[in-house]
Amino acid sequence: MGLTDLASDPHISHTRFLVIDFETLTPAGRPPEPVEVAAIMIECSAAGELVETARFESLMRPPHDVPMTWRDQTTGLTPAMLAAAPPAGTVMARLDRLLPAPEDPTARWPYRLVAHSAGTERTLIFAQREHCAVLAATPLIDSLRLARTALAGLSRHGLSDIASHLGIPLPPDRHRAMGDVELTVAVLAELLERGPWRSLHDLERDARVEPKRPTTPTAEQAGLF
Repeated sequence: MGLTDLASDPHISHTRFLVIDFETLTPAGRPPEPVEVAAIMIECSAAGELVETARFESLMRPPHDVPMTWRDQTTGLTPAMLAAAPPAGTVMARLDRLLPAPEDPTARWPYRLVAHSAGTERTLIFAQREHCAVLAATPLIDSLRLARTALAGLSRHGLSDIASHLGIPLPPDRHRAMGDVELTVAVLAELLERGPWRSLHDLERDARVEPKRPTTPTAEQAGLF
């Protein structure tokens, strides 16, 4: 199996993958706040290669009551850098425009997000859903789950662990959003070459993560109001 096998699947050839990563601040007692996002759009060519078609990156200004601690500055980000950045909602709206909604709402959704341990990205995108409706509706492929299938004998499946196992050098800006996205793309290419997948259906069987949805009140809860 490999990328050449995947490329023969018509669903793969009509799907664009947006590999995405966030950097966050983690205030005590509150959900993480995104302060940087990066994404690379890729497609699988007929020759069985992952081809980059677009990229995006931006810092985000956190809320005024979420300070940066010294631990947060180990990535090279500084309070001054973040203070000059646009707010998260503005950035996420710009990113969302990379994924225009399909003209035919009944058509198969032509996008997938890709992230390593995708639950984090899923939650952060959901929190910004009013600014990025298309992103918030897009299913995800978790490259960590792909690694557990393709590299079943590996004891640890963190991004750095997988890269080391595959002989992929870590970028100098590891733990910055774009550095991590570029590393995820390189890891993804190797996993797809080594894995058993022949179609988008196979990938989703092993690694699909549904977008987070707003909770709706049950009939019993609705009756209380």
